[in-house]
Amino acid sequence: MKQRLRAHLASVRAGFAKGDDRGEVTAFVIGIVAALWLFAGIVVDGGLALAGKARALDVAQEAARSGAQQLDIGHLRHHDDVRLVRADATRAARAYVTSAKDSGNASVKGNAVTVHVTHRYHTQILQLIGLRTLTLHASGTAHAERATPQ
Repeated sequence: MKQRLRAHLASVRAGFAKGDDRGEVTAFVIGIVAALWLFAGIVVDGGLALAGKARALDVAQEAARSGAQQLDIGHLRHHDDVRLVRADATRAARAYVTSAKDSGNASVKGNAVTVHVTHRYHTQILQLIGLRTLTLHASGTAHAERATPQ
């Protein structure tokens, strides 16, 4: 057994000494490096995309809250009832989304402001395989309510 192993190792050494490299290891290494690079891209860009989704959700919720603060003060004083100024609520919500450098739209239905946000994330590693941006969507709704004094 030891003699066969020594003979095999001697033939391998002789092959290296002659420069008998046929490139078999090179193809394997290229394949492994490509797979690891793709895995790293999925981990890094996937993680950053999740963070972008959370950010888009934060922007949508805060924009909806901003819109829900646009109360009709005169109506509140005279009728003791909460009502939104639709144009102001929509404008405030859109302004918040724009200030966050995202795009989106806002709608008002009754005392609820709903905001839909589109966030675009520019990939770091996956752009090497042609995936340059990921588009993320989120929405948030806020209701204008009267606080009950205690």
